Amino acid sequence: MARRGAAVFDVDGTLVDSTYLHTVAWWEAMRQAGRRVSMASIHRAVGMGSDHLIGHVLGGRPDAAEAEAISAAHRTLYAEYWTRLAPLEGAADLLRACADRGWTVVLASSAHGQELEVMRNAVGAHEAVSAVTSSDDVGASKPAPDLVRRALEQAGAQPDASVFVGDTVWDVTACERAGVPCLGVLTGGVSRAELLEAGAVAVYEGPAELLSRIDGSLLA
Repeated sequence: MARRGAAVFDVDGTLVDSTYLHTVAWWEAMRQAGRRVSMASIHRAVGMGSDHLIGHVLGGRPDAAEAEAISAAHRTLYAEYWTRLAPLEGAADLLRACADRGWTVVLASSAHGQELEVMRNAVGAHEAVSAVTSSDDVGASKPAPDLVRRALEQAGAQPDASVFVGDTVWDVTACERAGVPCLGVLTGGVSRAELLEAGAVAVYEGPAELLSRIDGSLLA
């Protein structure tokens, strides 16, 4: 079957049930740095890379040394969950269904390379994935468009021939800046109304529902 474009997937909260694990890890990392912030405010920022998230949550631009210490603590704390990461229902089969329909499947995550590889192994469906890009590959993570654009470069696809699937408003914002339509899923704890208001074309409960309705979606 001829390749038709890129089906680009966020991973955290979209394919892997990890959003609230990140929330707890960021909360503890900031507590260790003497910063008291609410888990709710952290959850609202999950989906950004650490280059954006820390300043967004703490307000302003934190000291570089403090930001690096918080980021390193988060990586260490989150790594404790690696062996227990679980894919969301339908995630692997959704990737396979996209590949079967001729899409070039690319994973694009604000995570760092090793962390992304762990999540990729949790999801499986390696045979369906053509390329993977992480925050290590770009100058700025979501909500900047760099990751989305890099994913399209890897796939050799044009924005208007591609589709992105993500779970946060940061995914939708990055897609809008890159000119790529975005489908939202609710598995990261962001509401349908927020995703639609940010610009998502359609919103699904999760990978399983998107898979069951794929032939009526942008991924048809």
